[in-house]
Amino acid sequence: MYSHMGNILPQAKVKLIVGFIFNSEDALRKAESLLIKKFGPIDLKSKMLDFEYTDYYNKEFGSGLKKSFISIERLISPEEIYRVKLATNQVEDSLSRGGRRTINIDPGYITLGKLVLLTTKDHTHRVYLRKGIFAESTLRFRNNTFRAWETTYPDYRSDKYISLFNEIRNIYKNQLERDKS
Repeated sequence: MYSHMGNILPQAKVKLIVGFIFNSEDALRKAESLLIKKFGPIDLKSKMLDFEYTDYYNKEFGSGLKKSFISIERLISPEEIYRVKLATNQVEDSLSRGGRRTINIDPGYITLGKLVLLTTKDHTHRVYLRKGIFAESTLRFRNNTFRAWETTYPDYRSDKYISLFNEIRNIYKNQLERDKS
């Protein structure tokens, strides 16, 4: 008996998503505008949601924080995803005032099977990509919905977020089907 090496196959393009934590709608509008210039038009924009899951950001941004998400119409190569986090870090820096961020930007992507978030922070469940950027599988798609792992952030476990990500996944699935034909 011997085993065969797996064949390396081209990977499907992925659906870029971006989450924002903020208390200034002006900072949100500016960040969205900069990201549209960089990555192209938005095909879904969530409602503004109250961000009540942690007070981790309160010292930096104050209280009464909001969270919102966008998804980008143009699909991207997963091989280049680390560049998205580098770009969103630059946007955060460009919108900083007095050495303090005015917005937190969390990019990631959706495939048919998972939602992946990008971060600069290493942890046991994160995989290093390049240039100081790590990825983590935050949600998995099983039994027709996204589901949390034990390491999933509390907000990403919420029904509101799961429903939104299911909607974005449907947009992505339709794009893949359209591209095939």
